Amino acid sequence: MAGLGLATLVAPAAAWGCACGCGVFDVSTSAMLPSQPGGMAYLEYDYQNQNRVQNGQWYAPLSSWSDKQIQTSFTTLGLQYFFNRSWGVQAEIPYWFRSFTTDVNYPTPPAQLASRNWSGLGDIRLKGYYTGFSEDMSSGLEFGVKLPTGAFNRDADVVDRDTEIGSGSTDVLLGAFFRHNLNTAGTLTWFGHVQLDVPCLVQDGYRPGLEVDAATGIYYHGLSWGRVQITPLAQVIGSVRGRDNGWAADPEDSGYQRILLSPGLEFHIHPVTFYTDVEIPVYANVKGHQLVAPVLIKAQLSYMF
Repeated sequence: MAGLGLATLVAPAAAWGCACGCGVFDVSTSAMLPSQPGGMAYLEYDYQNQNRVQNGQWYAPLSSWSDKQIQTSFTTLGLQYFFNRSWGVQAEIPYWFRSFTTDVNYPTPPAQLASRNWSGLGDIRLKGYYTGFSEDMSSGLEFGVKLPTGAFNRDADVVDRDTEIGSGSTDVLLGAFFRHNLNTAGTLTWFGHVQLDVPCLVQDGYRPGLEVDAATGIYYHGLSWGRVQITPLAQVIGSVRGRDNGWAADPEDSGYQRILLSPGLEFHIHPVTFYTDVEIPVYANVKGHQLVAPVLIKAQLSYMF
């Protein structure tokens, strides 16, 4: 099977933190969509350094906002299995490493910076897939749940709820994906994936904003180097996230729309696949002031069985 990174494209965000924009890592990339029954175990690494303040569509001075930096390494252990050409399941167990720096005296001078570094289990995602619309599994639906397994009250005197590793919410996940060959040789393929994240059950006065993440692009899989199959990819990723709500939220400084361009490469020697891409924001409109990252990085190593 070509694999399934239905855990890879678009991410949630507190100053886009995690109003961080981490849902972008959760939409699939082209060459990783399913093509046959079987299983895949994978380890994924994502990284972003939110070190720029944005207000609306424009960057603002770092001094104009209390939060100064959110740096996160996302590691995810995943297992996905398709029982046949119609049904599959997937589980993802994330573990995050995060550092956060903020001015606890803001907006009153002088600045008093406080930093926190911590790591922990994130919110586990469980999904099911239906791909019975065609024999080649080129289109499908996904449905699942995000569980509140990540801590959401770490250093609450300094760390806001939207910057915690866990959201504290139980979310319903719904999505769809497709791919379509653009030439008779079947080497050039168009693909798309969209995912909706709807927080349903919340805790302690914080409801994350509803989020929609989508990706579309093309990939070419006619290249090889010896036994290595090489698949270049180009995609456009879009994200829309609503404002957070609740007494523990900051609705005036949460929510955004953004578009990212993402070139990527996949290297495949059966049964091992390595995939990597960079995701570069080309348009963003954030509500209020938020920290944003100039680039997002992703890599995934998978083993098919």
